[in-house]
Amino acid sequence: MVTVTPAAAQAVNDLLAKRNLTGYGLRVFISGGGCSGFQYGLALEDQIRPSDITYEMNGIQVVIDEVSINYLRGAMIDYVDELMGSGFKITNPNAISTCGCGQSFRTSDEQSSAGGGCSGCS
Repeated sequence: MVTVTPAAAQAVNDLLAKRNLTGYGLRVFISGGGCSGFQYGLALEDQIRPSDITYEMNGIQVVIDEVSINYLRGAMIDYVDELMGSGFKITNPNAISTCGCGQSFRTSDEQSSAGGGCSGCS
């Protein structure tokens, strides 16, 4: 299971309200790419596939595909508002290394080594 903090859930609900979306949940996924091998993805979505894992946490529906859950199990999604910027932050216990910007990660199952910086790194 992926934990969504109250701050992250509030940020999602704010986005849903601002866009006037009903019946949508937060899709959490990973995709190949980035300088460390995998990239995190978040999307507001109203389509649920039969193989998706879905549950409610802090008032929002969380949707994760059956492949991504294996890389995200135990992760926490938070929303931070800091002087240098605000946004969603994912803390993943399965990541053995991450990109400097935190948007890309590598797991112990992945054999490739991290590359150079990614577009999110400065």
